Amino acid sequence: MKENRIKKLEVLAETKFLSLFDATYINRGGREKHWTIASRKSYDKLREKYFGDEEDSLDAVVIAAYHEESGKLVLIRQFRIPINSYVYELPAGLIDPNENEESTIGRELKEETGLELVSVKHNLSLKRGYMSPGMTDESASLIYCTCKGEITNKFLEEDEDIYAFMVSPKEAEELLKSGEKMDMKLSVILRSFAILGEKMFIE
Repeated sequence: MKENRIKKLEVLAETKFLSLFDATYINRGGREKHWTIASRKSYDKLREKYFGDEEDSLDAVVIAAYHEESGKLVLIRQFRIPINSYVYELPAGLIDPNENEESTIGRELKEETGLELVSVKHNLSLKRGYMSPGMTDESASLIYCTCKGEITNKFLEEDEDIYAFMVSPKEAEELLKSGEKMDMKLSVILRSFAILGEKMFIE
């Protein structure tokens, strides 16, 4: 059985998409300390995860999509309120209640880019990774997949300020060197695509 250093959980603030909790925990030296945790989960869900038998449910998917017709990698440029700026990212989204991972992949890819999911490369994909474990328990799967169709913004929600586009391996290298604001996950994928190209998506 895993060691549980968290002894108590209290709500600091709750919103629709994100909540803050104060966790009382025991540090390496045996002293009681406090840590502020941001979570996508409700108090009940997080408490059950720490003190009960609840499985650690996945929060989101991040999508590395290879466009079959063009041989390019699909990216987005999105305005993000916390940094008050546009940033280059991979398509991604939260898993809705009662929705499975694969349906989320197809839905988010369609919403953010207009493209249609063809196949998921399960052997290449990362089932679960933690986004910023010093601050949050948020987890996501990194999905390698292929897609088809034409890019359009007609499926975007009103609050989404997203420009979707595609890059060749050479353009991926140029974007890496540009100094533009970029999500760290994207930087790793861009580097791999610049070196490997299509081979990156072969199982």
